[in-house]
Amino acid sequence: MSNAHSSTFIRLQERLRSAMGKALGDYAMIQDGDTVMVCLSGGKDSYALLTLLLDLQKRAPITFKLIAVNLDQKQPGFPAEVLPDYLDQLGVDYRIVDADTYAIVKEKIPAGKTTCSLCSRLRRGVLYRTAKALGANKIALGHHRDDMVETFFLNLFHGGRLKGMPPKLVTDDGHHVVIRPLAYCREEDLARYARGMDFPIIPCNLCGAQENLQRQAIKQWLQDQEKAHPGRIDNIFLGLQSVTPSHLADRDLFDFEGLVPSQRPEPEGDTLFDSADERGALHLSHAEGRHLHFVKAGNFAKMKD
Repeated sequence: MSNAHSSTFIRLQERLRSAMGKALGDYAMIQDGDTVMVCLSGGKDSYALLTLLLDLQKRAPITFKLIAVNLDQKQPGFPAEVLPDYLDQLGVDYRIVDADTYAIVKEKIPAGKTTCSLCSRLRRGVLYRTAKALGANKIALGHHRDDMVETFFLNLFHGGRLKGMPPKLVTDDGHHVVIRPLAYCREEDLARYARGMDFPIIPCNLCGAQENLQRQAIKQWLQDQEKAHPGRIDNIFLGLQSVTPSHLADRDLFDFEGLVPSQRPEPEGDTLFDSADERGALHLSHAEGRHLHFVKAGNFAKMKD
């Protein structure tokens, strides 16, 4: 842990603790008596997730169980000893799941094509079954704020859907709850944290270090946006938490067909006119032929500076 004791690193750790604690609280992710299966890939994010959850487990006013799980997908050259050695030193309860998804992916996907989608589906199915075998009611994944924003734009640009990666959801088989405790954490902070902790990182090399090109393009675009307009990714993430269905166009989400004037102020209604006490507000003065004339409101005392 090269710089894990420096004041800068300690502040970083506290920021991550605070962000994770807020996400856990906002979405009621972990309750007393839960058994949480923590998915450990060997990447920076999942290492940070396990470390922060272990730290929380010691300090939390509730009792919950953590089981770290790594899926060995049988990629050629995968350093199978790295994670067991690390977890043994850590003294955490863990399982190594052997499932040759590599052979299936290579059989089904033509050479040169992106394997990420099939690999992800196979991995998810194995992990759901593992959670059931372990009696875990929660499955913790290491996705962070940037992952969630990228997924939103991937679905928007390539799938035509306003759909993201929620901090908490039920698995498609209905048996478990998936949680993402790092939802409020920035990727850059997690990368710095991983370097400070000197985690034994294992790269994903199932397909020769192939990357999902669409996701990488979105990531680069967002990084360019953030560089040009600092804080933009934060604003986008805030937008994912503040949705106004009446101002979109989903007829299942909002009753546009039954929409009628309510004859009362509507907080989310369209602002047709400024209120009378606003500076520069205009009132209808008179009609002259085909012309309607508006003038400044007469009550200047109420107008704002």
